[in-house]
Amino acid sequence: MQWLTLDTLDDVALNDYTGLTDVALRSKREPAEGLYIAESLKVLGRALSAGHHPRSIITTQQWVTQLAELEGDHQGLLANTPVYVGSADILEKLTGFHVHRGTLASMARPELASVSSLVANARRVVVLEDIVDHTNVGAVFRSVAGLGADAVIVSPSCADPLYRRSVRVSMGTVMQVPWTRAKSYADWREPLRDAGFHVAALALEQGARGLDQLAADGHDRLAIVLGTEGDGLSAEAVEGADSVVAIPMNHGVDSLNVAAASAVALWALR
Repeated sequence: MQWLTLDTLDDVALNDYTGLTDVALRSKREPAEGLYIAESLKVLGRALSAGHHPRSIITTQQWVTQLAELEGDHQGLLANTPVYVGSADILEKLTGFHVHRGTLASMARPELASVSSLVANARRVVVLEDIVDHTNVGAVFRSVAGLGADAVIVSPSCADPLYRRSVRVSMGTVMQVPWTRAKSYADWREPLRDAGFHVAALALEQGARGLDQLAADGHDRLAIVLGTEGDGLSAEAVEGADSVVAIPMNHGVDSLNVAAASAVALWALR
């Protein structure tokens, strides 16, 4: 790595780190510029293990030794990467927030696979339709990784799995779980049908089957579709599903948060 002292914010390479607290700006800018931000050494390590390439790194003196140790495991990916070492104050001035995890890396965003190639060898797939909260997206990815699903498909309007908050909440598992973004409803529904998946929509619909009933069916290839936080799944997604499923609830509670629902569903259908 190239170790540099961060004492000025004039280097154009530092532009990757400006405005990190502006969600609307970063959500548009990062995909357009082909980058994402990995926050903390743990997340950076998972990104490197996934083969992602760093554009640059910023850190404080406190984390230099651990960062150097990380280089020992990923010399090929970190070769010639500029590492800017500065005070906590100058990192805060650059990013707009206190970088209490000590290290941020600007990573080159990997090219996404087609839906067909993503699901070719999968048995359990999660589809996220228009989920807008980055925290929920990250939490779903953590459930997918921890409970053994194989892949995630996100809709065109779904929040970015590689946005900083999503990555952090997922504990970096967005780099471990194969995923892609579909271009339309048909772009994810048709490949799943062609690959022989039973598509189950989790929705509060009259006549929805219980989750335990779906589990008892024993489908070899199963896709679970989860909808946006407020309105749930679109009519198109519900009507196009092979079955509609609900998690049985008690005490007048109609549903769980989408991230919690994903964990319950994945556990029951593992």
